[in-house]
Amino acid sequence: MAAITDDEVICKRLLIEGESGGDDRRISTLLKMFIKWCTTDLNEEECSSTYQKMLSTLAQIEFTMEKTHLIHDMNIKEMASYEQIYSNIESEMEEAKDAISASKEELKKAKRVRRNRQEYDALAKVIQKQPDRKDTMKKLKDLDDNLKALDETKISLEEKLENRQKQFHVLINSVLELQRILEEDQKASEESLNGTLDSSMEIS
Repeated sequence: MAAITDDEVICKRLLIEGESGGDDRRISTLLKMFIKWCTTDLNEEECSSTYQKMLSTLAQIEFTMEKTHLIHDMNIKEMASYEQIYSNIESEMEEAKDAISASKEELKKAKRVRRNRQEYDALAKVIQKQPDRKDTMKKLKDLDDNLKALDETKISLEEKLENRQKQFHVLINSVLELQRILEEDQKASEESLNGTLDSSMEIS
């Protein structure tokens, strides 16, 4: 084990005793001087000298006590100040936590608003690419008018076709009737011709 030096002993003693470490020694010295002053038969000069030393020692002790009392009061005030500072720091920390929580909520809202805005912008672009309602209605009306015109054209063509069919049917009937009449006329002519031939042969 390493030996402890005198400097280390002094430093440890100062740390333990502090500034008031010599008060006990001064009080002991004062008591010894007082007992000696009271019990020893001293001459006037020694008595006065001892009395002055006791007063000086007592003054040092009182000064140290006053100083210690002031330091104690100062420590109490500093402790109160530190407690107030600590309380303020805790309050500020709570406020900071609340502010952070509020900021997080605001950030969430901002992100949600931004996402919605992006969706709205995308939807608006899609809508803008679509034709205008007025133009669309006009195109629908034009298509409807064209469809009606086509229906009317279809009806007209069907009527014309029906008329042509009727006319063709009449024409076919007329041709058949004409053919029948021609065949009857031919047959009558042949019969007439045959009758004439027969009469000529009989006369001969």
